[in-house]
Amino acid sequence: WFISARLTSKWCLSCLERCLLNLHTTGSMMGATVEQFNYAKSQMGMLKKDPGNEAKLKIYALFKQATQGPCNTPKPGMLDFVGKAKWDAWKSLGSVSQEDARQQYVDLIDSLLAAERPAQPTGSAATFDTLLVSTEDNITTIRFNRPHKKNAITVEMYNEIIKALEESGKDDSVITVITGSGDFYCSGNDLTNFTKIPEGGMQQMAKDAGELLREFVKAFIDFPKPLIAVINGPAVGVSVTLLGLFEVVYATESATFHTPFSQLGQSPEGCSSYTFPKMMGNAKASEMLLFNKKLTATQACAQGLVTEVFPDSSFQTEVATRLKAYAKLPRNVSQRIWDQIPTYLWFPKKVD
Repeated sequence: WFISARLTSKWCLSCLERCLLNLHTTGSMMGATVEQFNYAKSQMGMLKKDPGNEAKLKIYALFKQATQGPCNTPKPGMLDFVGKAKWDAWKSLGSVSQEDARQQYVDLIDSLLAAERPAQPTGSAATFDTLLVSTEDNITTIRFNRPHKKNAITVEMYNEIIKALEESGKDDSVITVITGSGDFYCSGNDLTNFTKIPEGGMQQMAKDAGELLREFVKAFIDFPKPLIAVINGPAVGVSVTLLGLFEVVYATESATFHTPFSQLGQSPEGCSSYTFPKMMGNAKASEMLLFNKKLTATQACAQGLVTEVFPDSSFQTEVATRLKAYAKLPRNVSQRIWDQIPTYLWFPKKVD
């Protein structure tokens, strides 16, 4: 494995963060406008498939939160099952702001519509079946887009993430952001990956999976720009172990981080057996990787896995402020800073 100084770059951006925020806090923030919200509402009728009860309850709750604010109506009676389910969904949003609810509503409708769109011809840039990829204001966003499966990663999705990182590394954006659609960041591997046994049997499947994982992790290690993870909900497995290869990790307060490898008879991937002890020490790393400890966002921040945690109600706007500040950096700033860091601070280029 060839490892660039991605952990060191976290230190670089942390040093710049305070002055950047002071300079750019007056910039515009991420968040859907009323016009975008109304347009998304009008697109609901374009859905050809029933999105399912879970998605419909989420749509209802976000709509109510966006238009009326937090739930302040009496709880329906025990026999009003439909009304109670709607009330519970709305109430679960707590103090999420109307602006954030509008954004989440737009994102959810977009993801449901995107899932129904036919695949585009091969070679069409930034067009994927399992991801939403966009570039705006010098920020490329790669969004896991399988909300109905908690953004579980399929073989197809592994390959698309590799491709998306390759394209993002070559575009004109300053930073690349990875986040998830819906209420999960990522639930790890899709279990269907292990049900499609090739002609060569289990041995061939293990070999193919190992090669794919190697290429996947290498795409993160070799990525030439600052990578920022925006953890919008629970993260499991490989989506957690990769976080040591990001420059900055922002998390909403309801996010959790779980690596249940020994429970599943698996070994840690994503260079985590190297990066986690470097970030949090051997004892804390062992709690996660060996003993399956699930961390809250606050715990993950205290242990160095997460840069900063924000309330669910202001998560999108707080993160957007920082992203827009970083996006104003010169495109080659991170490489110039890395070149000036003393060699004794760099991590080894190669780990066996």
